[in-house]
Amino acid sequence: MSLRLFACLCLLLPPLASVAAAAEAPEAIYHHGKIVTVDDKFSLAEALAVGQGRVVAVGASDDVLKLKGDGTRLVDLAGRTVIPGLMDSHSHATGAAMTEFDHPIPVMETIADVLAYIKARAAAVEPGDWIVLRQVFITRLKEQRYPTKAELDATAPHNPVVFSTGPDASVSSLALKLSGIDKDFQPTGSGKIERDPATGEPTGILRSASRYLKTKAKSRSASEAQRDERLGQLIADYNSVGITGICDRDASPGAIAQYVRLRAADALNVRVAISHGVSNSGPAEDIAQKIREIAAHPLHIKGDDRLRIIGVKTYLDGGMLTGSAYLREPWGLSKIYSIDDPRYRGLLYIEPELLAAMVRAAVESGLQFTAHSVGDGAVHALLDAYEEVNETTPVAPTRPCITHSNFMSREAIDQAKRLGVMVDIQPAWLYLDAHTLAAQFGYERLRYFQPLASLFAAGVTAGGGSDHMQKIGSLRSVNPYNPFLGMWTAITRKSKYYARPLHPEEALSREQALRFYTINNARIMFLDHVVGSLEIGKQADFVVLDRDLLTCPVDDLRDTQALQTFLAGKLVYERKAP
Repeated sequence: MSLRLFACLCLLLPPLASVAAAAEAPEAIYHHGKIVTVDDKFSLAEALAVGQGRVVAVGASDDVLKLKGDGTRLVDLAGRTVIPGLMDSHSHATGAAMTEFDHPIPVMETIADVLAYIKARAAAVEPGDWIVLRQVFITRLKEQRYPTKAELDATAPHNPVVFSTGPDASVSSLALKLSGIDKDFQPTGSGKIERDPATGEPTGILRSASRYLKTKAKSRSASEAQRDERLGQLIADYNSVGITGICDRDASPGAIAQYVRLRAADALNVRVAISHGVSNSGPAEDIAQKIREIAAHPLHIKGDDRLRIIGVKTYLDGGMLTGSAYLREPWGLSKIYSIDDPRYRGLLYIEPELLAAMVRAAVESGLQFTAHSVGDGAVHALLDAYEEVNETTPVAPTRPCITHSNFMSREAIDQAKRLGVMVDIQPAWLYLDAHTLAAQFGYERLRYFQPLASLFAAGVTAGGGSDHMQKIGSLRSVNPYNPFLGMWTAITRKSKYYARPLHPEEALSREQALRFYTINNARIMFLDHVVGSLEIGKQADFVVLDRDLLTCPVDDLRDTQALQTFLAGKLVYERKAP
């Protein structure tokens, strides 16, 4: 875009005299750049003035520079692009920060990588010690399958081994034996022990039944100070990719206490909106009472724009990556997921009556309710619960949410819009897992997999996230949290291993992709009055980029670098010159 055309666009902004918010001269003016405000009109400007941590003016450079005072710091952006601070609608930061505290965990892309890691751990620990490998998903392995019981037995014959993908797992013979899981073992409640049809013996595949494993994994324990230091390192890495806000989905009391400590030490350089974890087991009234207790927590009542409990989160179904998401139609027989029942639809953990009671308790308590809902069966079940509660108590004011919402339908999108339900979606799952899903379901059945364009067209608030679970490093983490990779995926619908874009009719425009990671997430996190766009009076969370996201070649988007990241006007990250 030429500067002449750019200047013409800036004339569309309100006159500066009517938008300057500070009586005193601003502390800093960033000028001669391309300010992407992400306001309702997606206005562009040349300059941004900041005072007392807030945006005090935005407009043409010549006009904004007239506000400078003797103490105003002037920063020439030299044409660089500035965007609002980016937000991640789904993170598990406190746990992710500790993943490699005990020992480094390499990237694993094949069964051979997995077995090599297990062999190395067997050499490093004592015979009889448990070896547990978590969150290496079979959808992301070249072979697209679990390691077998026989492979685990041969690799570490003297150690019980657990290859866990969440509630599902593949385990060794010794792990089964020490856990008392034999031919006669029967799980109670949800969960399934896969068995050899000829012998009835467990195959080693446990579906939503890893809770029965009597794991006693040894690891180096961390002090409180060490845990806080690791979390601080992760937050610094969030800042390095332009992230200034996260939603911690399923935070425990210990995690919440950790955020409080960092806040007290002035080390919480990211805004944190918390979905407090809540169990779905036990009597309905006990669960409802727990939800009401969460609503009485000081961080819900008196939380602020830096740290606040906004709601509760539970788990409604299994996982797409593990073959246990609850679908409206059967999964189909599968070697990838070890599915041998043609009627199998996945796992649903909460009955409709209890789910509605949980939603009602949250809505009546003023809490945002969300549930891990991956399959379209789970998505429809949660929407039906919102529908039932909405008949007596409007749900929209609490900004109800669906977490993941990968498999949807046209009906689900329309119902979400009508009820005011929001969704938090992780494009990295499309990037990493489209090839496996297409192999399992076929292209057509994935028509409404992460239907972002349809959600935007319907007016449903959809926010981009990562479900970051393990490791520090935006591209090496389990579920990468690099928002520029997420934007590129949402715009191109391209994936790592799949030959063609997955239903490109659901691709976002660049403008929509920026909204996806800024103002939409701010709405989900109850922060849209504070951040999410660069407008007068809002806090000055912004990122200076090394390229123009709106005009650069589309495949360059994923390589975008944050040069500087600001939180409430404070520089929290600056890229070092190479």
